[in-house]
Amino acid sequence: MSNTVGIEENRRISLETLAIVRKRPLDYQQISLYKDVNPLDWEDWHWQLKHRIFTLEELERVIQLIPEEKEGIKRANGRLSMAITPYWLTLIDPQDPHCPLRRQAIPMINEFMVGPHEMSDPCAEDRDSPVPYLVHRYPDRVLLLATEHCAMYCRHCTRRRLVGKDKESNYSGAKFDLAIQYIKSNRKIRDVLISGGDPLVLEDEEIEDLIQRVRSIPHVEFLRIGTRVPVTLPQRISDGLIKMLKKYSPIWISIHFNHPKEITKRCKIACDMLADNGFPLGSQTVLLKGINDRPYIMKKLMHELLKIRVRPYYIYQCDPVKGTQHFRTPVAVGINIMEKLRGYTTGYAVPTYVIDAPGGGGKIPIGPNYMLSQAKGKYVLRNYRGKVYTYLE
Repeated sequence: MSNTVGIEENRRISLETLAIVRKRPLDYQQISLYKDVNPLDWEDWHWQLKHRIFTLEELERVIQLIPEEKEGIKRANGRLSMAITPYWLTLIDPQDPHCPLRRQAIPMINEFMVGPHEMSDPCAEDRDSPVPYLVHRYPDRVLLLATEHCAMYCRHCTRRRLVGKDKESNYSGAKFDLAIQYIKSNRKIRDVLISGGDPLVLEDEEIEDLIQRVRSIPHVEFLRIGTRVPVTLPQRISDGLIKMLKKYSPIWISIHFNHPKEITKRCKIACDMLADNGFPLGSQTVLLKGINDRPYIMKKLMHELLKIRVRPYYIYQCDPVKGTQHFRTPVAVGINIMEKLRGYTTGYAVPTYVIDAPGGGGKIPIGPNYMLSQAKGKYVLRNYRGKVYTYLE
């Protein structure tokens, strides 16, 4: 017993999390690949990263792959190579090639069919990068790219030109010197988004080094972290990480959710830890064909997000990045989803549907037109049920 306690303390897993882990059925042990894995290892985020699925041979031990997947995996080398955490693998339906979690994680041959309007950098981030690792598009905001690594490589990734080449992350604070100096020298910058890749795959001290340098700049008022870790690697949200981040509060956390099935009990624990410690949480969702392009699925996702204290923020039209044509829906599909949300659920569950304008135009809101006409002092409007009303100034 004392040995078990020692292991628990050394790995800094919260007692609350361990209690939940021990009470619930160990579903992952039903998979032959993980039948002998100790719960303490399973809850160790370093173990999860080390044991990610990278090869066709490993994946075939768990998933009944179709030919299109096998060919996609064979060709997905270098940038955006396949990497799936053991945790995420347990959520995939091994029999159903249309499983929404499976389609986000396993390469398909479709990725190597480039559409006529697709680009390697559709948002023109490289053009708007004045110094390495920094994107400055909006007057008061910058994007700081902390790493090229993620816990899992989503197949619809808009930064597939940058991420996923190497399996290991090698952080160097010095490489951000020019970016930090640029922010210091531009007093209009009040908002910094730290993203990547996924910054939360870095070690606590590496994340702190970057946050501390940003927080030391007096005119930076608003600090955000963009991450998918609570969804793909919830074990990463540890007591140690929370304790470190709290030193630099307020920090807003933007989390990438795409489907209701991603919101598991384990994901909820991670989000609860963040919310309970004062971190505001928002969601960013990419509209994906065959995954979340039905209004009832998107509404279910928004409701499940509110239940774990995550405020729906954006639905993105899938960017025209090379190799993602099979994920993109017509814009009309997104507008229809917004029609089915506005008025039919709480306003808190209604995000903003945006197109990140190709060529670096930034996020442009797209939605149903509720203003039918306007004249001097007179506005003709329709409500969510199609009834027409007039507002007079």
